[in-house]
Amino acid sequence: MDVMVLPDPAACGAAVADAVADALTGAAGGPVNLGLATGSSPLPAYAELVRRHRRDGLSFRAARAFLLDEYLGLPRDHPQAYRQVIRRELTDHLDIDPAAVHAPDGTASDPAAAAADYERLLTAAGPIDVQILGIGRNGHVGFNEPGSAPGSTTRVVALTERTRTDNARFFDRLQDVPHRVLTQGMGTIGRAAHLVLVATGPDKAPAVAAAVHGPVTTALPASLLQRHPHCTVVLDPAAAAGLDPDRPAGSSGRVCRTGTPVRGYR
Repeated sequence: MDVMVLPDPAACGAAVADAVADALTGAAGGPVNLGLATGSSPLPAYAELVRRHRRDGLSFRAARAFLLDEYLGLPRDHPQAYRQVIRRELTDHLDIDPAAVHAPDGTASDPAAAAADYERLLTAAGPIDVQILGIGRNGHVGFNEPGSAPGSTTRVVALTERTRTDNARFFDRLQDVPHRVLTQGMGTIGRAAHLVLVATGPDKAPAVAAAVHGPVTTALPASLLQRHPHCTVVLDPAAAAGLDPDRPAGSSGRVCRTGTPVRGYR
């Protein structure tokens, strides 16, 4: 686990965009599988990718996109359905084939079957080349709430009240936030070649510090990422406030407060 601390959210977004661009430009003719997260922290990265597509011609024609999760019970056209969020913030502004943008089916009458279908799709597509991640204040990744097993796969998860309260800012009322979701599991996420977790703002600092320096525990799912062979954590100073640059990140990584490029970045 390597950690970059950069001056502001825009710089964090540029670093995440670098990882995606490296995967796209380094592909040897085959499809590039991108794992996409929603939430606030990845938005600067998506804005930067759109900018590079428009300004520099960065092409997504070879890309296939796979969303981490989806609310259960929201109509497909609901503005907070993650399928709609990712279209609005990213894919509608790129040259990616809309048919190559995949998400769990949150409208399925049989959610467990929909979860199994999505897991099979991910397995058949092959490893995700770059998986963008956020982190919840309770350490969840995707919607893997505390207690999620390291080998868990795509499944139905009941959201904690803390997560529902945190996500209420995207809805008119707390009552409108769904209680259940479909999410890739920690085992599913762990199959990606490169994990890039981005976090900004002071609210994320305690969870980030526990994930980077703390013990690996299912009580804080993000700590499981310490075991991944290529995980990069990208932070602004507020999110990094609890880190100690003299302590390693996980068992073998490092904390870099200067913004000097680390493994996986140009």
